[in-house]
Amino acid sequence: MTSVFFVRHAQSDYKWEDDRTRPLTALGMGDAPKVTEVLKDYRIDAFYCSPYKRSLDTVADCAKSRGMKIKADERLRERVKGINGHGYLEERWSDLDFHEENGESVNMVKKRNIEAINEILKNHPGQNILIGTHGTALCAILNHFDKNIGLAAFSRIIH
Repeated sequence: MTSVFFVRHAQSDYKWEDDRTRPLTALGMGDAPKVTEVLKDYRIDAFYCSPYKRSLDTVADCAKSRGMKIKADERLRERVKGINGHGYLEERWSDLDFHEENGESVNMVKKRNIEAINEILKNHPGQNILIGTHGTALCAILNHFDKNIGLAAFSRIIH
C-alpha cells in the first residue's frame, strides 16, 4: 500500500510581498523541525514539495535527517492569486471555478495537484511519500476525494 503524508507549510511572513520567496516566521522555523519529530517512526521513501520557500523550509529538516533530497514540483505550488487575490474566500469555495483576473480557481489548483499526485503515486507504488504543500492546494486535493471539504476545512488549515 502507498501512503502519502501531506505537510502544509508552517507559519509564514505574510508581510513579505513575493509569494514564491516568502519565508517562514521565527515561529514557523521553530515549528518546522516538529515535522521530523512527528514522522520519526515512519519510513519515507520520497519527498516532494511545492517549489515555494516556505514549503521547502518546512520539510527540509525531515528530508535532511534521512539523507534525502526534496523533489520540487511546480504543479504543487500555491494558487496564483491574480488581481485582488487575497479576498473572495466565500466566492472561491462556493464556486470552485471562480477566480480573479490573472488568477487560478480552486478547480485549476486541484487539476494540477491531482495530476502531480497521480504521477507521484504511479512512480512510487507501495512506498511512503511526503508532500509539502499549501492550504489551498491541500484543501483542493481533499475536495477531489470528498466534495464536503471546502471553506470550513480551509479556514481550519490556515489558522
